[in-house]
Amino acid sequence: MIPLQQNFPAEFADRYRAAGYWRGETFPALLKDRAKKFGNRTAVVGADQRWTYCELLQRAEIAACGFLSLGLNPGDRVVVQLPNIPEFFSVVFGLFLARLVPVYALPAHRQTEIVHFAMRAEASAYIVAATHDGFDYRELARSVKSQVPDLHHVVVVGEAQEFTDFCDFRLDPAIGFAQPDPSSVAFLQISGGSTGLSKLIPRTHDDYIYSFRASAEICGLTEESVYLVSLPAAHNFPMSSPGYFGAFYVGAKVVLAPSPSPETAFPLIEREGVTITGLVPPLALLWLQAAQTRKHDLSSLQVLQVGGAKFMPESAKRVRPILGCTLQQVFGMAEGLVNYTRLDDPEEIIVETQGRPICPDDEVLIVDDQGNPVPEGEPGNLLTRGPYTIRGYHNDPGANARSFTQDGFYKTGDVVKRTAQGYLVVQGRATDHINRAGEKISADEIEDHLLAHPNVFDAAVVSIPDEFLGERSCAFVIPQGERPKGPALKAFMRSRKVADFKVPDQIVFVDSFDLTAVGKVSRKELRARLRAQFLAEQQMKAGQ
Repeated sequence: MIPLQQNFPAEFADRYRAAGYWRGETFPALLKDRAKKFGNRTAVVGADQRWTYCELLQRAEIAACGFLSLGLNPGDRVVVQLPNIPEFFSVVFGLFLARLVPVYALPAHRQTEIVHFAMRAEASAYIVAATHDGFDYRELARSVKSQVPDLHHVVVVGEAQEFTDFCDFRLDPAIGFAQPDPSSVAFLQISGGSTGLSKLIPRTHDDYIYSFRASAEICGLTEESVYLVSLPAAHNFPMSSPGYFGAFYVGAKVVLAPSPSPETAFPLIEREGVTITGLVPPLALLWLQAAQTRKHDLSSLQVLQVGGAKFMPESAKRVRPILGCTLQQVFGMAEGLVNYTRLDDPEEIIVETQGRPICPDDEVLIVDDQGNPVPEGEPGNLLTRGPYTIRGYHNDPGANARSFTQDGFYKTGDVVKRTAQGYLVVQGRATDHINRAGEKISADEIEDHLLAHPNVFDAAVVSIPDEFLGERSCAFVIPQGERPKGPALKAFMRSRKVADFKVPDQIVFVDSFDLTAVGKVSRKELRARLRAQFLAEQQMKAGQ
C-alpha cells in the first residue's frame, strides 16, 4: 500500500511543538483519559440510546477487538459511511484504538464516490448502516465490493444479511492496543473535489487534536456544554469546529440529530438543553423561519454557528433577534485553516465577516493571480499554512502540484479580503466549484457525467446564486440527435450512482455556446461567460 503520511518540515514541526500546539496527544489516549475523568457523565445521546463516557470507551474497545478479529492490521484503511447514530462514535474510536484508519464518507455518497474512496485509499473494509433514509446500503456495498477486489470486509450496523454483523463483535481480553505515533495519520477526510472526485486528506493526531482543542476554547465549550450534531457526522465542520471531538475533549454531552430539520432538531434542543450547534446557511434560514411559528423552548441555545458557505449579512442580522443566541460565523476547510468570529466580537464583525484564524501561527496570504500580494482590504486568492493545515493530499501527485506552493502554502481556491482587524470576508471561489448548501461540487465532474449521455454533444455547468441554497447548479447542454428532456437527463445522472446533490438543479438547452474561437476559450472562461449571460437574461426578465 502507498504509505499514509503528512510531512511537516522539521523546522515547522519543532516550532509547533515548542509553541504547545502539538502536545503528543492521540485519539485513543484522549478517549481513555476522558472515560477516567468523566466516567458516568453522559457522552452521547442518540434516538433511543444514551451512553456515558465509560460506556463509549467500552463499546469502542469491543469494536476494536471485532475489527482486529477480522484479520485487519494496524494501518489498514476502512471506509466509514454511517448516519448520525451513536455507533458512528464506537466505530470511529474503535478504529482509532485498533490503529486502523477511518476514511470518512457521507451518507449521501453512492457507488461512484465510494468506489473512488476505496480504490484511492486502498481500503480493506467498508462499514455501513443496513438502511438509512429509505436507502439500502447493503446493496451499495455489494456493488462496491464487486468493483474493489481488495475490499475484503463489509461490516453492517443493523441487519447484516450476508455481511459481518457489527453487533456480533465481542471484547477479547487477549487483544491489546498499542498507542499510535502522535505524528502519524489518524484518518482520511474528503475534500470538496474542485476537479473531479474528492481528494483524500490525511490528518494526524497532533494537528487535528490541536484544531479542535483550540476551537473548543474559542467557542466557549465546557463540560456543561451540550453540542448538537445537526449536520452529517462525517463532515469536517461538525467534527472539529469545535464539533463533537471538541465536545468530547472538554467532557461535554453530544446529541445526535438524525435530521437537521426544525421538526427534528427543535425538540432535541428543548429536551437535552442544547447550548451550541452548527448549520450551513440554507438550514440556518429554515430554522429562523420555523422559530417564528414553532413553540419549542430554545432558550438553552447560546451559540448558533453558521459555516460551509457564506452567510449573507442580512440573514446573519436575524439570528440574535429571532433565536436569542449569539451567531458565530465559521469559515474553514477540511484541509486545515479555520476562522471564527469570536463570541464577544461586536455585532458588526459577527454579521459582516467570516472570522479570523484560530492560531497566531496560521499564516495567511492574499494574492493576485500572479501570486503577488494584493493591497490590504482588496480581494485576492487565499493561501495558507500552519500547524493544522496539510502539506499534501494522499496518493494524488497531480492535485498536490496544483494545490500547494513550493514553500508549502495551500491554495484554498477561495477569494477573500481581509479587514484591518484581521478578519476575512469571503468573496467567492476562484475555481469552477459550486457551493450548494455547503456541499462543494466540481463542475468538471458533472459535465463528464452529462457528456456520457448519447444525446449530449457538449455541456457546461455553472453556479447560479440561490437565496435558499447559496448556489445552485445550472447545466447548459448542447444536444445531439433527439433532444432529451430535462427530467430524463437528471434521471440519467442518478443512474450513474452519484450523490444526489451533484445532479444539476437546472438544465438549459442551447443550440451552441455561441463563442468566437471557442476552441481557444478555456472551460473556466466558457462557464464564466455562460453564467454572466444567463444572469443578465434573468435580470432583464425580472425587470419586464
